[in-house]
Amino acid sequence: MGCDFGFTQMRNPPQTAIRGVLSTLYGVPARCSTFCLSKNHLPKLVGSCSSISTSAARIGERVDWRRKPEKIQSLYEVKASNGENRIKWYSEKLRDCATGMCFREGRAIHGCIVRRGTEPDVHLWVSLINFYAKCRALECSCRVFKQMPVKDVVSWTALISGYVARGNGIKSVELFCEMRRDDVRPNEFTLATVLKGCSLSLDLDFGKQVHAEVVKVGLLSDAYIGSSLIDLYSKCGELEYADDVFCMMPEKNDFLWSALLNGYAQVGNGEAVLRLFLKMDEAELRFSNFTLSIVLKGIASLGALRAGQAIHSVAIKVGGELDDFVTCSLVNMYSKCGVADDALKVFRKINNPDIVAWSSIISVLDHQGLKEEAAKLFQQMRESGMRPNQFTLSSIASAAANIGDLRYGRSIHGCAYKFGLESDDLLSNALISMYMKLGSVSHGYCIFDRMTNRDVITWNALLSGFHDDETSDEGSKIFRQMLVDGFRPNMYTYISTLRSCSSLSNVEAGRQIHAHIIKDKFDRDGYVGTALIDMYAKCGRMQDVEAVFNTLNERDVFTWTVMISGFSQTNQGEKAARCFNEMRREGVVPNEFTVASCLRGCSGIASLESGRQLHSLAVKAGLSSDIFVSSALVDMYGKCGYINDAEILFDGMELRDTVMWNTMICGYAQHGEGDKALEAFNRMMNDRLLPDEITFLGILCACSHMGLVEQGKKYFHSMRESYGISPSIEHYACLIDMLGRAGKFSEVDRLIEDMELTPNALIWENVLGACRIHGNVELGEKAAEKLFEMDPETDSNYVLLANLYAAKDRWDDASRVRASMSSKGVKKEPGCSWVDVDAQVHVFLSQDASHPRLSDIHQKLEELGDAVTEAGYAPDAKHALHNVSGKERVDNLLHHSERLALGLALINKGSAAGKIRIFKNLRICGDCHEFIKFVSGTMDREIIVRDRNRFHHFHHGVCSCKGYW
Repeated sequence: MGCDFGFTQMRNPPQTAIRGVLSTLYGVPARCSTFCLSKNHLPKLVGSCSSISTSAARIGERVDWRRKPEKIQSLYEVKASNGENRIKWYSEKLRDCATGMCFREGRAIHGCIVRRGTEPDVHLWVSLINFYAKCRALECSCRVFKQMPVKDVVSWTALISGYVARGNGIKSVELFCEMRRDDVRPNEFTLATVLKGCSLSLDLDFGKQVHAEVVKVGLLSDAYIGSSLIDLYSKCGELEYADDVFCMMPEKNDFLWSALLNGYAQVGNGEAVLRLFLKMDEAELRFSNFTLSIVLKGIASLGALRAGQAIHSVAIKVGGELDDFVTCSLVNMYSKCGVADDALKVFRKINNPDIVAWSSIISVLDHQGLKEEAAKLFQQMRESGMRPNQFTLSSIASAAANIGDLRYGRSIHGCAYKFGLESDDLLSNALISMYMKLGSVSHGYCIFDRMTNRDVITWNALLSGFHDDETSDEGSKIFRQMLVDGFRPNMYTYISTLRSCSSLSNVEAGRQIHAHIIKDKFDRDGYVGTALIDMYAKCGRMQDVEAVFNTLNERDVFTWTVMISGFSQTNQGEKAARCFNEMRREGVVPNEFTVASCLRGCSGIASLESGRQLHSLAVKAGLSSDIFVSSALVDMYGKCGYINDAEILFDGMELRDTVMWNTMICGYAQHGEGDKALEAFNRMMNDRLLPDEITFLGILCACSHMGLVEQGKKYFHSMRESYGISPSIEHYACLIDMLGRAGKFSEVDRLIEDMELTPNALIWENVLGACRIHGNVELGEKAAEKLFEMDPETDSNYVLLANLYAAKDRWDDASRVRASMSSKGVKKEPGCSWVDVDAQVHVFLSQDASHPRLSDIHQKLEELGDAVTEAGYAPDAKHALHNVSGKERVDNLLHHSERLALGLALINKGSAAGKIRIFKNLRICGDCHEFIKFVSGTMDREIIVRDRNRFHHFHHGVCSCKGYW
């Protein structure tokens, strides 16, 4: 899985190559050396090896051969008939020691050669060099090499091979150059070995020179050299050259195919890997386990699950599934394709899974959200005695962050310290990210400060702790420090920093980040663009949102969803619906979040028809049972005035979470069905779901609209006492609204003085609204004064105070407030009502004279006026808040926007029997409230009016608000 082709070739070279190497090393004619390694030279050699194995016995001491393997024990038992056979025997034993990595035994043989005064031949010299090189005692190997009187190509190749085996490609190239200066001509094995050294050091230029020499000596057709050249060009990113070498090979065996396959797999070109594999299949070559593992590696990078399953079937057919190396590759492939179940099934079949397999399966379980299973598997790995590496610990650190258990996370950190991996850069980055996600910022900073090799990933890990921090601009500070330290941000840096700006709604910092994004040419990247759109949308800058959106080259479903969500959050439901339709025209398939976001937009503008179309689409796409979509549907029907449909949909849901219950409770409260809201709260408790802050906002709102003061106070105090929820400023505002509606101003004063939080504009707005209802001028003036200090640009505060004065016939004070409002440049939002008639929305302003059927509407309103007057209705002129004559004030009431909308609905034949639904942007006028209530009784019609605060259901001359509006 993690092994590259070159390393595997070194471990498992072709049989032809092995035979060639052995014939070169041991088949050359023995040449008598004029040099004998004396005992005087021995201390230097032995001393240089002491650092390799400090426990090895000194050469001059007696060795207990009874404890040695049988082959080595026979050293004193075999009596060679002559020196030549003895030298051959020494060479064979040194070869065995090199193969078994028996360093102590091989060094003892070397000591025996020295003590007996045996003069090595070339064969024995090479065996000594090869033995020390294979046992990774390269200094010893070099010393033997230097003492060798005549250095031939075999000895040079043995030493070069030793450095290649240790991964020191630079030294192998230097030795090759030295060999050429000594005028020693390389053979095919030397050239193949030094090409491997060039691959290790990524020395493409020198590799090309070696390639030239290969051509010069006519060895290009050698399979071993060919595979080494392919490996070199692949690792250096020159895959065209690798293809050329492959095509020029006269015979293409499976090793050459595997070399080229591995080259494409290393650069992540899974499509090319599959293409080559199919050609290999056409050539009817037998697939080795190594070839299958390479193909699986390429498929893993491609994420092609079906192709991976096909290769799995091939592996079963050729018996490769029994090979642990192939099985580990299968685990990796299924992991990268996100199929955790299949990866786990294959993993269970591995007899002795290596650390790569453990790391892969733990990683995929974490990525698939199966964090507890990942933790259990990590525990099993530890119990099996397997030592974790930095990749394993990085994966389990990510799982610990997702579990949300700081103690478990710290235990992972302790495990890293225990195994000496705490300074590893990869693991340190994972630990920083873990601590940041767990909210332990100090621990994350501690690791960050100790790191000496920080990279951009380190900074990104630190930034991840401030994605959702709404109280600190630490994310922007980290970004600036990163630039000061000379690091260049990448895509993830910008996304993290923009998320931090979004949480703070800091558009100025966001614009600066945007400038850096343009400078670094990330402005057309889809992921960065999506983060920019989200930032501008959450800051309410929808013009900037559209500008960024239009510059993106590629717009996927996530980009469209963020765009639609931005329009919905800024109460631009019409644009959200248009954006949704445009997305579908471009062929982008919406997901559950797209549909839910668009439904929120429909809720904001009470667009029932659009909402129903989305409901139909959700059912057709199989998304209606999704918890996000179903919650949005319940909310949409409730806010469009169809609380019964919302209730039916809610009762039909099998899975109902806290958000779903909150949506229903708040819907009942808005529609004045406080009893149902409290009943829903009790049902929620019976379902063993804990309420949250939103739940209690809905309950307090229901109690306020129903006038249930004592019951509301009981719920308010139970938040902290029974559920451990600290009341927010919104909860205090609900309680003050409840007390104010009931006229309990003394309790309002005490609550404001005793509340733990500092009163904000919302608190004083509710106080001022209650004062307008009850005519409490003194407290109303105090509340208005506070509001003018806190929020001088909100028009409703001036209007409420002016209306309070007007209701008390204090016209001079009312005019003074309006003049102050005008001098500050604050404009009153005009009253607006709209009604849906024949699938068309009709909008009316107060005193509107633009509608084509205005005369018919006025005639109908006059008829209604006569009918309701006979039923007992009397116009209340105090709601006509202008200092004009009594008749003119009454006439003004007849032209309020909600009455005009009602008149149009009643003269329309298509709505003769159905419910009438009117929507208004401001609070419904008190006189209009009485008028519509009488109309519902005299005409036996159900009329629903949604104003800024709630729904009013008029039926049989009664309103659902019961006078608490």
